[in-house]
Amino acid sequence: MKIAGWVLTGLIALFMLGASVAPKLLQMDVAYDAMEVIGWPPKYLLLIGAIELACVLLFVIPRTALLGAVLFTGLLGASLAANLRVDNPMFSHTLFSIYLGTATWVALWLRDERVRRVFPLLS
Repeated sequence: MKIAGWVLTGLIALFMLGASVAPKLLQMDVAYDAMEVIGWPPKYLLLIGAIELACVLLFVIPRTALLGAVLFTGLLGASLAANLRVDNPMFSHTLFSIYLGTATWVALWLRDERVRRVFPLLS
């Protein structure tokens, strides 16, 4: 279980770094386009990228993983609300935050015994 949790953690981290953090921090056109669609000013691009990077780093470090997962969940909630507000497609855009958040918590549950004790899903 622990190995599967770390593999899933790695996939989530790589996805976030490649598909979301890097485009924002490198100020790529795709990031500006996404901000425009949801109605956010481009001045927040670097800030959001830095927050995402902090969440990912906290999540992959075992000692701070729980804090990272909680903060990442909040970030994903904001993403869901922004996509819902502009009526983006439901299953591909709006609910993607739910999919990613669920994968994050499954990864943490698989890799951390303390989380499994709090949420004993397979007793």
